[in-house]
Amino acid sequence: MKRILLVEDDIIIASGLVYALEQDGYEVVHCKSVQETDEVLQSTEFHLAILDMQLPDGNGFDISRKLSNTNTAVIFLTVMDDESQIVHAFENGAADYVTKPFRLRELLARVKRTLQKDGNEESTTWLSIGAVKIDQDAGKVYAGKTVVELTALEYRLLLIFANNPSKLLTRTQILEHIWDCSGNFVEDNTLTVYVKRLREKLGDAIDIETVRGMGYRVH
Repeated sequence: MKRILLVEDDIIIASGLVYALEQDGYEVVHCKSVQETDEVLQSTEFHLAILDMQLPDGNGFDISRKLSNTNTAVIFLTVMDDESQIVHAFENGAADYVTKPFRLRELLARVKRTLQKDGNEESTTWLSIGAVKIDQDAGKVYAGKTVVELTALEYRLLLIFANNPSKLLTRTQILEHIWDCSGNFVEDNTLTVYVKRLREKLGDAIDIETVRGMGYRVH
């Protein structure tokens, strides 16, 4: 799972972005200031950073300089459509620059393109686990050559498993990255139900192993 750092002090913008990015299968860490980001960067590495240009205690450039010696790509967000600032951003290694207000789907496409360009994400839109293949562009799931119809939540759960093959995922880890269609957190008992449904729909094409008292491992 690709890890994205989002630094944005506008809570409304940030909550929408975090939700959308995690629905696309990314792990997201949200910070609201330069100081908070500094603390996170001491212990966590990222594939991509989305940085608001104007922050309560500094700006996006303060953070991008700290990332200059890492493999973290940077996308700047700003309300200022100023040519000199845009040039300065690219001269300092920015992968992209997005002005507010922005279209969410466009930003998600830029995120995907940036990760692909930097070699941090597979160039194909297909994911495979066991005998199951997932066409992420079309949102279709195949067990062998058969198309399997999944609900939105079942599909998101399968993406989490496909992005973490053979890894032990605790129930807490899964619940932190999955919501129902209204954006509400899924309860622990509901997760059990959806795992059961995936097993029934995908059959022998996938092996969802229950690790008692912990979570699941999928092959």
